[in-house]
Amino acid sequence: MVEHRNVVEAASRIAGTVVRTPTIYSDAISRHVGADIWLKLDTLQATGAFKERGASNRLAILTAAERAQGVVAMSAGNHAQAVARHASLLGIRALIVMPAFTPATKVTRTARWGAEVVLHGQSLTEAATHARELAARDSLVFVHPYDDEAVIAGQGTLALELIEDAPGLDTLAVPVGGGGLAAGCAIAASGAAAPITTFGVEVESYSAMAQELTGAPVNVGGPTIAEGIAVREVGRLPLDILRRHGCEVLTVSERAIEDAVALLAEEAKIVAEGAGAAGVAALIQHPTRFAGKRVGVPICGANIDNRALANILQRVMLRDGRLMRLVFDIPDRPGILGEISSRIGAAGANIIEVSHHRLFTSPSVQAARLEVMFEARDSAHSEAVVQALQQHYAVSRL
Repeated sequence: MVEHRNVVEAASRIAGTVVRTPTIYSDAISRHVGADIWLKLDTLQATGAFKERGASNRLAILTAAERAQGVVAMSAGNHAQAVARHASLLGIRALIVMPAFTPATKVTRTARWGAEVVLHGQSLTEAATHARELAARDSLVFVHPYDDEAVIAGQGTLALELIEDAPGLDTLAVPVGGGGLAAGCAIAASGAAAPITTFGVEVESYSAMAQELTGAPVNVGGPTIAEGIAVREVGRLPLDILRRHGCEVLTVSERAIEDAVALLAEEAKIVAEGAGAAGVAALIQHPTRFAGKRVGVPICGANIDNRALANILQRVMLRDGRLMRLVFDIPDRPGILGEISSRIGAAGANIIEVSHHRLFTSPSVQAARLEVMFEARDSAHSEAVVQALQQHYAVSRL
């Protein structure tokens, strides 16, 4: 069983190969959720995620014979890049099996570290089965992303640093996929001078750990922006550790994940992937659990597709009322577009997109339908713009 001393030993072992990332106090998020929030920026690792800690520690204890044979791992992205990078640093062959749905950016970045990438299966379970088959065939060491003592100890070094850099923490909110990070953090927190409560955080559609801890049948699946923690089968070791430390796992909605990604980007100026922002999502969705607390939150991954980030920001702006889509039924006469644009500009809003239809959607050949998306300061400003336009035109919201 992994103990606190194993995490301390791992910290010494990986020093110099893994970045000791900064811990910052976030005034913006603290004010937003009503607690004192410190963010541990493991997005600044070379591969953009905390997974380097466990991979570095696991590979560092390989025997000479094991290094000569090489390693194989399965991952949807961050563990893949971590194993690939640290195998490259040690001159070890690395074979990485990734599910077919893995985002292209993560596949490309993994290959850049010199690993051989194999796309196989529609789930992590199928990828893992294939990886074990390759391990047996080629006598490779299988490096599990979370169900491994050395990996768990390595991940726990994140919490060691966080607790040292932000004295007086009483709570941790840690994303949970397979459970390796949360388990390692719980062990690290057990050695703190004062008690620290560790919460795990899962997205609702993949709440396997929460279900396991309560004894409920595991039922997971569905699309999620937090693909890094979309795990069907949690690790047996992490499950046992979280049980032993009495850790509770909170679940968060897809919307809370999106809100967390946007809050980090807009207010804290930090880019995070969905899984990496899950801890902040818990603060947003479960504010009473953290009110008045001193909370440490790992921001543990930044590998988000640019298009996905842009879509999230726009979706949140639409929900907040900062983006508004309107439909105008207007007379088809010269100058009407310029007139509407001038009124929107005079109200202080910025037009983002315009679509003008005459043939297919207009109610009459003498009329046209206009769709406009504009940006406002906030929902109150949007409402004021709409009211000003409704004084002159037939306007409805999309």
